[in-house]
Amino acid sequence: MFKFVATLFALALSVAALPAPADDSLPFEIVDGSIRWTSAPTLGINVPRAYVDAPQGFNITSIGVNGSGCPAGTARYALNAAKDALTVVYSNYYARDGPGIDIDENRRACQTTLGVRLPGGFAFGVASVDYTAYYALDAKVKATQNTIYYFQGQIAQSTASSTLVGPVAGARYTYHSEFDFASIVESPCGQTTVLNIVSSLIVNNDANPKGYGFIAAASSDTHLEQLFGLQWAKC
Repeated sequence: MFKFVATLFALALSVAALPAPADDSLPFEIVDGSIRWTSAPTLGINVPRAYVDAPQGFNITSIGVNGSGCPAGTARYALNAAKDALTVVYSNYYARDGPGIDIDENRRACQTTLGVRLPGGFAFGVASVDYTAYYALDAKVKATQNTIYYFQGQIAQSTASSTLVGPVAGARYTYHSEFDFASIVESPCGQTTVLNIVSSLIVNNDANPKGYGFIAAASSDTHLEQLFGLQWAKC
């Protein structure tokens, strides 16, 4: 009997001596004695969220713009019939740099706010962004565009950016960015909300001080266009 108890005691000590698993291997953490999930408990199976068609009752109700890249009256939007693509067009959004050009023209920014009406039980997020513009860059001159989007009152946000480097004599520019499943920021569930789009254009000729660069509206038939692919889910 004594030998049996001693064996159990030794086994318990050997188990206790095993190294603890790394924290990042656990899908939860203990906070004040309670379990807080840090990832979905999927029993080893990654189950994607079920996305659905856009529901009836969704609409964009208003647009507002503020910033050096979007004077009042120079932005407009269009929502397609399937309500899964939102296009925002800026007719006077550009940045340029080079000898004799004012320094404040090499950086332009715009905050666009879109009022959104959502039916109950649904949420949406921006799954992709496409940019279309015109650019011309001398050798080593760089143009950068950045876009951040988030919903009013939320901390989570998504970012898309791209950089172009000359020489380019003049060309249409198209850039596509898709957000992976984990990084799609969704709207509040079934609530009227505001989608904020904060974007910037920067042209920099530091690597070639005698060079010129331009991005966006170079003539009356070119403009900066952003196409947002929307993804819907029940909530």
